[in-house]
Amino acid sequence: MLPACRPSAVYPVAVVAPPPQVGLADAPPPEVWTRIPQGTPGTLGGIGLRLLQALFAAASIAVMVSTDIFPFCSAFSYLIAATSLQCLWSITLAFVYIYALLVKRSLINLRAVRIFFIGDWITGTVTLSAACASAGITILIDNDVKYCEALPCLRLRTAVTMAFISWCALVPSFLFNFSYTTTALARMGMWG
Repeated sequence: MLPACRPSAVYPVAVVAPPPQVGLADAPPPEVWTRIPQGTPGTLGGIGLRLLQALFAAASIAVMVSTDIFPFCSAFSYLIAATSLQCLWSITLAFVYIYALLVKRSLINLRAVRIFFIGDWITGTVTLSAACASAGITILIDNDVKYCEALPCLRLRTAVTMAFISWCALVPSFLFNFSYTTTALARMGMWG
Protein backbone atom coordinates (compact mmCIF):
# COMPACT_ATOMS: atom_id res chain seq x y z
CA MET A 1 0.00 0.00 0.00
CA LEU A 2 1.33 3.42 -0.93
CA PRO A 3 1.67 6.07 1.72
CA ALA A 4 -0.67 8.99 1.30
CA CYS A 5 0.75 12.38 0.39
CA ARG A 6 0.72 14.95 3.08
CA PRO A 7 -0.88 18.19 1.98
CA SER A 8 1.78 20.14 3.87
CA ALA A 9 4.54 18.70 1.65
CA VAL A 10 3.04 20.03 -1.59
CA TYR A 11 3.60 23.68 -2.35
CA PRO A 12 1.63 25.57 -4.95
CA VAL A 13 3.61 26.94 -7.89
CA ALA A 14 2.70 30.23 -9.47
CA VAL A 15 2.43 29.87 -13.24
CA VAL A 16 3.42 32.90 -15.21
CA ALA A 17 1.96 33.06 -18.70
CA PRO A 18 4.38 33.95 -21.48
CA PRO A 19 3.89 37.40 -22.98
CA PRO A 20 1.68 37.40 -26.06
CA GLN A 21 3.57 37.55 -29.33
CA VAL A 22 1.77 39.77 -31.73
CA GLY A 23 2.50 39.28 -35.43
CA LEU A 24 5.06 36.50 -34.95
CA ALA A 25 2.70 33.57 -35.33
CA ASP A 26 3.76 32.95 -38.94
CA ALA A 27 7.46 33.67 -38.42
CA PRO A 28 9.81 30.72 -38.88
CA PRO A 29 12.08 29.58 -36.05
CA PRO A 30 15.32 31.59 -35.80
CA GLU A 31 17.48 28.85 -37.40
CA VAL A 32 15.29 28.37 -40.46
CA TRP A 33 16.05 30.28 -43.64
CA THR A 34 13.16 32.34 -44.87
CA ARG A 35 14.58 32.31 -48.37
CA ILE A 36 17.05 29.78 -49.74
CA PRO A 37 20.06 31.60 -51.24
CA GLN A 38 20.65 31.15 -54.96
CA GLY A 39 23.62 28.95 -55.75
CA THR A 40 22.75 26.42 -53.07
CA PRO A 41 21.99 22.81 -54.00
CA GLY A 42 18.63 22.42 -55.66
CA THR A 43 18.13 26.04 -56.77
CA LEU A 44 18.20 27.63 -60.21
CA GLY A 45 21.41 29.43 -59.24
CA GLY A 46 22.96 26.10 -58.25
CA ILE A 47 21.96 24.59 -61.58
CA GLY A 48 23.46 27.58 -63.38
CA LEU A 49 26.76 27.25 -61.52
CA ARG A 50 26.96 23.52 -62.23
CA LEU A 51 26.20 24.05 -65.93
CA LEU A 52 28.86 26.79 -66.14
CA GLN A 53 31.40 24.46 -64.55
CA ALA A 54 30.55 21.71 -67.02
CA LEU A 55 30.49 24.08 -70.00
CA PHE A 56 33.92 25.58 -69.34
CA ALA A 57 35.42 22.18 -68.49
CA ALA A 58 34.06 20.77 -71.76
CA ALA A 59 35.41 23.80 -73.65
CA SER A 60 38.82 23.24 -72.10
CA ILE A 61 38.75 19.59 -73.16
CA ALA A 62 37.65 20.46 -76.71
CA VAL A 63 40.33 23.11 -77.21
CA MET A 64 43.09 20.94 -75.74
CA VAL A 65 42.10 17.91 -77.83
CA SER A 66 42.22 20.07 -80.96
CA THR A 67 45.98 20.44 -80.50
CA ASP A 68 48.44 17.75 -81.49
CA ILE A 69 50.75 18.28 -78.50
CA PHE A 70 48.56 17.06 -75.62
CA PRO A 71 49.48 13.33 -75.87
CA PHE A 72 53.17 14.18 -75.55
CA CYS A 73 52.95 16.39 -72.46
CA SER A 74 51.81 14.86 -69.18
CA ALA A 75 50.52 18.19 -67.80
CA PHE A 76 48.16 18.59 -70.75
CA SER A 77 46.97 14.98 -70.45
CA TYR A 78 46.40 15.62 -66.75
CA LEU A 79 44.38 18.72 -67.64
CA ILE A 80 42.13 16.66 -69.93
CA ALA A 81 41.63 14.03 -67.22
CA ALA A 82 40.90 16.63 -64.53
CA THR A 83 38.48 18.66 -66.61
CA SER A 84 36.75 15.44 -67.70
CA LEU A 85 36.21 14.59 -64.03
CA GLN A 86 35.01 18.14 -63.39
CA CYS A 87 32.61 17.97 -66.34
CA LEU A 88 31.13 14.62 -65.28
CA TRP A 89 30.74 15.73 -61.65
CA SER A 90 29.09 19.02 -62.58
CA ILE A 91 26.69 17.51 -65.12
CA THR A 92 25.69 14.80 -62.66
CA LEU A 93 24.95 17.35 -59.94
CA ALA A 94 23.08 19.57 -62.40
CA PHE A 95 20.77 16.64 -63.18
CA VAL A 96 20.33 15.94 -59.46
CA TYR A 97 19.47 19.61 -58.84
CA ILE A 98 16.99 19.63 -61.74
CA TYR A 99 15.34 16.48 -60.39
CA ALA A 100 15.11 18.04 -56.93
CA LEU A 101 13.42 21.11 -58.38
CA LEU A 102 10.97 19.01 -60.39
CA VAL A 103 9.88 16.90 -57.42
CA LYS A 104 10.08 19.92 -55.06
CA ARG A 105 12.58 18.36 -52.65
CA SER A 106 15.21 20.22 -50.70
CA LEU A 107 18.79 19.06 -51.03
CA ILE A 108 19.90 21.07 -48.03
CA ASN A 109 20.55 18.36 -45.47
CA LEU A 110 23.80 17.45 -43.83
CA ARG A 111 24.36 14.12 -45.58
CA ALA A 112 23.75 15.42 -49.12
CA VAL A 113 25.67 18.66 -48.63
CA ARG A 114 28.59 16.74 -47.11
CA ILE A 115 28.76 14.56 -50.25
CA PHE A 116 28.64 17.69 -52.44
CA PHE A 117 31.33 19.32 -50.29
CA ILE A 118 33.73 16.37 -50.53
CA GLY A 119 33.13 15.97 -54.27
CA ASP A 120 33.66 19.70 -54.89
CA TRP A 121 36.81 19.60 -52.78
CA ILE A 122 38.29 16.71 -54.75
CA THR A 123 37.32 17.93 -58.21
CA GLY A 124 38.29 21.52 -57.40
CA THR A 125 41.72 20.50 -56.13
CA VAL A 126 42.38 18.28 -59.12
CA THR A 127 41.17 20.87 -61.63
CA LEU A 128 43.17 23.70 -60.07
CA SER A 129 46.37 21.64 -59.90
CA ALA A 130 45.97 20.53 -63.53
CA ALA A 131 45.29 24.07 -64.69
CA CYS A 132 48.33 25.37 -62.78
CA ALA A 133 50.59 22.64 -64.17
CA SER A 134 49.38 23.28 -67.71
CA ALA A 135 49.78 27.04 -67.27
CA GLY A 136 53.37 26.47 -66.16
CA ILE A 137 54.14 24.40 -69.24
CA THR A 138 52.42 26.94 -71.49
CA ILE A 139 54.47 29.79 -70.01
CA LEU A 140 57.62 27.72 -70.38
CA ILE A 141 56.88 27.05 -74.06
CA ASP A 142 55.79 30.60 -74.81
CA ASN A 143 58.10 32.85 -72.80
CA ASP A 144 61.19 30.84 -71.94
CA VAL A 145 61.80 28.47 -74.83
CA LYS A 146 60.18 30.70 -77.50
CA TYR A 147 58.78 27.64 -79.25
CA CYS A 148 55.36 29.04 -80.18
CA GLU A 149 56.13 29.09 -83.90
CA ALA A 150 55.84 25.31 -84.03
CA LEU A 151 53.12 24.87 -81.37
CA PRO A 152 49.56 26.25 -81.06
CA CYS A 153 50.23 28.38 -77.98
CA LEU A 154 47.00 30.36 -78.33
CA ARG A 155 44.92 27.19 -78.12
CA LEU A 156 46.96 25.95 -75.17
CA ARG A 157 46.41 29.24 -73.33
CA THR A 158 42.71 29.13 -74.18
CA ALA A 159 42.34 25.59 -72.81
CA VAL A 160 44.13 26.55 -69.59
CA THR A 161 42.00 29.67 -69.23
CA MET A 162 38.80 27.65 -69.66
CA ALA A 163 39.98 25.25 -66.95
CA PHE A 164 40.63 28.16 -64.58
CA ILE A 165 37.18 29.62 -65.32
CA SER A 166 35.61 26.21 -64.63
CA TRP A 167 37.40 26.14 -61.29
CA CYS A 168 36.25 29.71 -60.52
CA ALA A 169 32.65 28.63 -61.16
CA LEU A 170 33.18 25.76 -58.72
CA VAL A 171 34.36 27.97 -55.85
CA PRO A 172 30.91 29.41 -54.86
CA SER A 173 29.38 25.93 -54.76
CA PHE A 174 32.28 24.64 -52.67
CA LEU A 175 32.12 27.58 -50.25
CA PHE A 176 28.40 27.20 -49.62
CA ASN A 177 28.70 23.45 -49.06
CA PHE A 178 31.72 23.96 -46.80
CA SER A 179 30.03 26.64 -44.69
CA TYR A 180 26.82 24.64 -44.35
CA THR A 181 28.71 21.49 -43.37
CA THR A 182 30.86 23.22 -40.75
CA THR A 183 27.98 25.14 -39.18
CA ALA A 184 25.77 22.04 -39.07
CA LEU A 185 28.55 20.00 -37.44
CA ALA A 186 29.26 22.79 -34.95
CA ARG A 187 25.56 23.06 -34.13
CA MET A 188 25.42 19.32 -33.47
CA GLY A 189 28.33 19.69 -31.06
CA MET A 190 30.73 17.53 -33.05
CA TRP A 191 33.44 20.22 -33.07
CA GLY A 192 33.26 21.33 -29.47
